Amino acid sequence: MARTGRRPGNQDTREAILTAAREAFAERGFDGASIRQIATSAGVDPALVHHYFGAKDQLFLATMDAPINPAEVLPKIFEPGLEGVGERLVRTFLGVWDSPAGTPAVALVRSAMQHDWSARMLREFLVTQILRRATRALDLDPAEAPRRTALVGSQMIGLAMMRYILKLEPLASMPQEDVVASIAPTIQRYLADPLP
Repeated sequence: MARTGRRPGNQDTREAILTAAREAFAERGFDGASIRQIATSAGVDPALVHHYFGAKDQLFLATMDAPINPAEVLPKIFEPGLEGVGERLVRTFLGVWDSPAGTPAVALVRSAMQHDWSARMLREFLVTQILRRATRALDLDPAEAPRRTALVGSQMIGLAMMRYILKLEPLASMPQEDVVASIAPTIQRYLADPLP
């Protein structure tokens, strides 16, 4: 007799959930996609989505094949407060990109430059997983936060492009501490100084 109802849990189910989630996040964004909608598209119970991936944040990170979990890394950068945040952010950023996690990060940025879907997903990742957390943790003025965090994002993506993708010298081989000393003051200014 043919089996009816929801799909049983296995590797195919996990992949079906990821496929449905990628489509939902790309079409509706992180905020607009729901676990229930994703489960329905994948033909599974929402509890199975939670079983495989936990909360929506973790499912989103899995769809992105994110090299790090921002929820684990960002508190070390933001919780000490606004003073010194530029230095902590650049140092942590370089630590991630210079580690084995940097290889998938490079692939993610390259893909975003070539494909609209990847660009949308990277933008959703930056906004929902990093920039919003920075705004809350640093208690940035909500009226200024989007501008401040976009400026920081532009600097960090620019650093990634020049150091890790284009490998522009001397930046590509510059010691980490020299990069921190050169870029951290700009990040600090974007976050703490009066905006023009």
